[in-house]
Amino acid sequence: MKRGLGVLLALAALFLPALARADPQFTVLVIAAPSKYHYEYIPVARDSLERLGRLHAFAIDWQKDGARLDGDLKRYAAILLLNTPADEFSPGQRAGLERYMQGGGNAVVVHRAAIVPAGAWPWYEKLVGRSFVNHPMIQTGVVTVLDKGFPAAFGLPDRWLWSDEFYVTSNPFDIAIHRVLGVDESSYDPTRIWPGQVGHRMGRDHPEAWFHTYEKGRVFVTLLGHEAEMYRDDRYLQHLLGGITWAATGLGEQR
Repeated sequence: MKRGLGVLLALAALFLPALARADPQFTVLVIAAPSKYHYEYIPVARDSLERLGRLHAFAIDWQKDGARLDGDLKRYAAILLLNTPADEFSPGQRAGLERYMQGGGNAVVVHRAAIVPAGAWPWYEKLVGRSFVNHPMIQTGVVTVLDKGFPAAFGLPDRWLWSDEFYVTSNPFDIAIHRVLGVDESSYDPTRIWPGQVGHRMGRDHPEAWFHTYEKGRVFVTLLGHEAEMYRDDRYLQHLLGGITWAATGLGEQR
């Protein structure tokens, strides 16, 4: 009797978790490669994003480098470049990302991943939609919501205090973007920068998150996300979740 009960319990333990888990709505390839100034965030971000995946029924394929870009990427609804230095991708990996986007793939670009040296990979600069110039030291500033109808802004106050490297960008390729978040330059000092560098002001048009279409896919970019602790912040995680969901599905915009 006890043996039979034990078998039943073992079978229940085997099958019930599978029944309880929802089928994922989509799968995201996350590439989080460490770089000189961006590596401590990785275990924190992985824990938080995998928790979001469990909560919102999407799967994550977490990778520490761009090697997966050499393979078949069709099963991924989006590729999330999470602080990864995309300029370090090999020629084959660059070609793989280009084919993926040209085939209708989608991308999410976070903070450091928006940086490539000017002219080193023009295709990628166009994917990002803006080109990196430089950034001041980490400061607390006022981030402003510019598009309340976009999922990456849902749940955010119109003006909220955030501490980050507020990247300065340019638009050499004249790419049209839809701005989601900006930063109020009067709330911090854009010229507070390291000796030997010159801090730049962008004025009222200083986007820190946006979206656009590129090749045949959707692209969401947020320049926020330097420090590891940010990946424990509920507001920031909701911001990322909205961008990931839109990139992967194209759904959620309110117009």
